[in-house]
Amino acid sequence: MRAIAMIGVVAALWVAAPAHAAETPLGYTRQVLERSNTIVRGPEDRKQKLSELSELLRDFLDTEALARLAAEKHLEGRSDAEVREFLTLFHDFFVRTYVQRLLLFDAPDFAYGAETVAADTAHVATEVITPGDRFAVDYTLRRTPAGWRATDIEVEGVSLAKNFRAQFDAAVAKDSFQGLLERLRAKVGAQPATS
Repeated sequence: MRAIAMIGVVAALWVAAPAHAAETPLGYTRQVLERSNTIVRGPEDRKQKLSELSELLRDFLDTEALARLAAEKHLEGRSDAEVREFLTLFHDFFVRTYVQRLLLFDAPDFAYGAETVAADTAHVATEVITPGDRFAVDYTLRRTPAGWRATDIEVEGVSLAKNFRAQFDAAVAKDSFQGLLERLRAKVGAQPATS
């Protein structure tokens, strides 16, 4: 009876956990990319595709970790409201950029390479294949209570987090943190946050 009860508990936990929680980083990355391709090649209009892709990527991309990595020194001393607004704007901006540059570009195919896992961090190598080109897109993921989430993406060896950091450093040096927020608002079509 105890064995049956234990199987019931494990089954209940498995059903309650997100589907990707038990998957390998490579398996989860493949699942997300293949689903994204199905969306891109589907009959819906561009706006609907962007909405579906954004929802799909919400659980895959850890945009908060990416944002903090990209703007870490600029977030020090900021109010909670400023940090929350930055994280929200960055999420919208990053997902839109990622979707438009990597997923809506000629509805690419994907090839999957090696997966390396060290403790709670993983690296998954992929290639994006279009009719005229192929390029490396590698994902760094970390294990969270909800499963694996991508914390950085390297395109042809260039880290998107580091690329954003350079852009943010230049924007803040030229203007201010508020200027950076204004630029992000303009890019995502958002209104200033109210306290």
